[in-house]
Amino acid sequence: MTYQTLALQNDDGILTVTLNRPEQLNAFTVQMADELEHLFNHASEDDSVAAIIVTGSGRAFCAGMDLSVPGNVFGLDEQQTPTLDDMHHRLEDPTIKNGVRDTGGRVTLAIYNCKKPVIAAINGAAVGIGATMTLAMDIRLASEKARIGFVFGKIGVVPEACSSWFLPRIVGISQALEWVYGGDILSAADAHAGGLVKAVLAPADLLPEAKRLAQKFTQNRSPVAVAFARQMMYRNSAQPHPIEAHRIDSLAMFYTSVGDGKEGVSSFLEKRDPAYQGKASQMPAIYPWWSE
Repeated sequence: MTYQTLALQNDDGILTVTLNRPEQLNAFTVQMADELEHLFNHASEDDSVAAIIVTGSGRAFCAGMDLSVPGNVFGLDEQQTPTLDDMHHRLEDPTIKNGVRDTGGRVTLAIYNCKKPVIAAINGAAVGIGATMTLAMDIRLASEKARIGFVFGKIGVVPEACSSWFLPRIVGISQALEWVYGGDILSAADAHAGGLVKAVLAPADLLPEAKRLAQKFTQNRSPVAVAFARQMMYRNSAQPHPIEAHRIDSLAMFYTSVGDGKEGVSSFLEKRDPAYQGKASQMPAIYPWWSE
C-alpha cells in the first residue's frame, strides 16, 4: 500500500512513522485512519520491523480531526441508526465498519493488537484523536513544545479511540475524568506530572531518545517473547482474577522455553549475545489466545 498521509523510515528494524500532513498540522482524516490501521496490521507481521515510533511532521503531532471536511466530519453515515446489537454482531459488516465505527478506535485497536513495541514521540500539538491515538502506544515521550488536549467536551462529543479503556488505566480514573471534563490544553509538564508521558525532552532530543528506547526494547530480544509479553501485559491486566494470567503465562512460558528460551539460556551461560531464530510472524499455535 502506498501511503499518502504517512512517511516511513526503517533504520535497522526501528520503523519511524511520521504523520505527514504538516500544512494541516497533521489533522486526522478517514484516509489517515485507514492508512494507520493498515500500517500497524502490516508492521505487526513484518519481521523487518522490531519496534515502531510515531511522530508528526512539522510543528504538530496531530491537531485532531480535520473539521474542515464536508458532511459528517468524523466520516460517519448519518443515515444509519446503529444499535449495541449491531456492534456485537455486525462489527465487520462494511455498513457498520465504514459508516458507524469510530475511525480512531479502529486505529487504536490495530495498535493494541500489534506484536511490536510502540513509542509515541509527541513533537507538538496532540489534540483529540492526536492525544487518544497515543494511549494505545506503550511509551509516550513529549517535546517541551508538546501540547495535549482531550477536548471532546468543547465540541459536544465524547472521548473516542477506546480512550475510555486506555486513559484511566494509564493515569487513574480521577485524573482521566478531570482532563476529559475540563477539556484543557495540557503542557508537556502537566502531562508528565499526571503520568501520561514518561519524559519531557528538548525538541532535538525527542526522536533520539525514542530510538534509544526502541533499541533497548528490541536489541538481543526474542521477537516471539516480546510479542507475547506485550499482549500478556495488556490483556492479562484487564482480567478479573490472576488465575486468568496464570493460564496464559504458563502456555507462553512453555512455548518460549522450548523455543528461543533455549538459545537465551545458552547465550547467558556462554556470555555471548543471543542469536534468536523465532519470528513474530510465526508465533506458536496458541497465539492469539484471545480469539479462541
